[in-house]
Amino acid sequence: MTKYIFVTGGVVSSLGKGITAASLGVLMKRRGYKVSIIKMDPYINVDAGAMSPFQHGEVFVTCDGAETDLDLGHYERFIDEAIKGENSCTSGKVYSAVIQRERAGGYNGSTVQVIPHITNEIQDRIERVGKGKDIVIAEIGGTVGDIEGLPYLEAIRQFVSRVGRENILYCHVTLIPYIAASGELKTKPTQHSVNELRRIGIQPDIIVCRSQYPVGEDLREKIGLFCSVAPDAVFEATDADTIYRIPVVLHTQGFDKAVLKKLQLSSDGEPDMCDWNDFLHKYDTIKGQITVALVGKYTEIKDAYLSVNEALFHAGIANGVKVKVFPVEAEDLENGDVCEILKCADAILVPGGFGQRGVEGKIKAAKYAREKKIPYFGICLGMQVAVIEFARSVLGIKDATSVEMDEKTADPVIYLMEEQKNITDIGGTSRLGAYPCKIKEGSKAADIYGKPEIEERHRHRFEFNNKYVKEFENAGMRVAGVCPTGGQVEIMENTKHPWMIGVQFHPEFLSRPVKPHPLFKDFVAAALKIKNKYEER
Repeated sequence: MTKYIFVTGGVVSSLGKGITAASLGVLMKRRGYKVSIIKMDPYINVDAGAMSPFQHGEVFVTCDGAETDLDLGHYERFIDEAIKGENSCTSGKVYSAVIQRERAGGYNGSTVQVIPHITNEIQDRIERVGKGKDIVIAEIGGTVGDIEGLPYLEAIRQFVSRVGRENILYCHVTLIPYIAASGELKTKPTQHSVNELRRIGIQPDIIVCRSQYPVGEDLREKIGLFCSVAPDAVFEATDADTIYRIPVVLHTQGFDKAVLKKLQLSSDGEPDMCDWNDFLHKYDTIKGQITVALVGKYTEIKDAYLSVNEALFHAGIANGVKVKVFPVEAEDLENGDVCEILKCADAILVPGGFGQRGVEGKIKAAKYAREKKIPYFGICLGMQVAVIEFARSVLGIKDATSVEMDEKTADPVIYLMEEQKNITDIGGTSRLGAYPCKIKEGSKAADIYGKPEIEERHRHRFEFNNKYVKEFENAGMRVAGVCPTGGQVEIMENTKHPWMIGVQFHPEFLSRPVKPHPLFKDFVAAALKIKNKYEER
């Protein structure tokens, strides 16, 4: 029988429910259980694909092409498993499915209501994720008390009648604020939050207390007493120097054992965390630092490039160096002094993005990296701007993109994909998901990956025009990877540069703390090598 763990949040949002769920996931998996995680977001958007990075952070793309919340990225990085679109449940998806079924006569003329139809749809989606799994961890987005989250809370309350209370655990993540004036941690917000849950009909089994300071035994006993939770089921998750320490912190307190005991599962032995602990040891003993300029369009929002930042972090640990990410707003490079702005960078990374804003600034960053021989990593749009810069500066092609010229009378170097030209719906219409890439023998990419064919995830509408392959290669920009099914150019390398690689896909989505992505790992290694040579002079 599949066991279900529901993670809710109280007091404020952005408490770390996703990290708590992911941490529990890795501990359960390392104990040998088959684990899956689902994120349930109350927003009406069907998915995160058309949501602004300024409001929502990055869009994480799954292997089957779903555009999801960034928490799914945490799930994948922690449990090291590819999850799918079904692991993301939004109100938009739920209501769309119910309305479509109603239009097709699926309810036999019944009045369609939130209860039971919406709540049943939510429960059905949870059960589908649980097929073939020992444990399903379901995170409910938002905060207890939000009106849009009520159907989800009602659904997980009703779920008891489907699977039995013995197969369900409710975990509530809550804030314990510190009041500086009195020098005290306060439990009252947690009491109110749990009371709201109990009013709905949900009694938490475990409470995880988020705080800036340690939550002492006396406070945990108080929380347990007022919230009807055993004191040994109240855990603390204080602010940590890295999110990857949280699983170890929770395990040390017996968090995973408490969960297994409640679910009547074996808790014998310990989770195999050897490689995880080795990663943390490397982090704790790290020496040296390199600076990577991240030239983007949404740099004022940290979460907009979350997976890229994490992949750089993983690669840095693998190379025994701290990677300091220096965010550079692309628009600042358009009219600013590029050399002055980028002078501190040991390497430059240009990530993906949509729209024309800031593109010229990114092109200038690519030009600076090419001319100064600084390691350059272009991802999606980052590859395209490197190609545009090369076309302009080296090949003398003035107008290199379909935005700059009439597509009916000319062949731009970077152009809108054929299947994208008649699309007006911006939601979920890009080339999305995992596609294969055949790597050219003898290329730098072949050395980095160590295998002839790979599979990476995509999210783009523009691509390189294959008519220019020979012209580019003759000038020193080699095509190092091509999609074998469609012929699209996937990887390009500047053969006259120490390390200048552009990829049409998003490798950051496949990086893991204990398995850094090979491209990021080699990129950081190249930057470190050049920096060390410079310092030896």
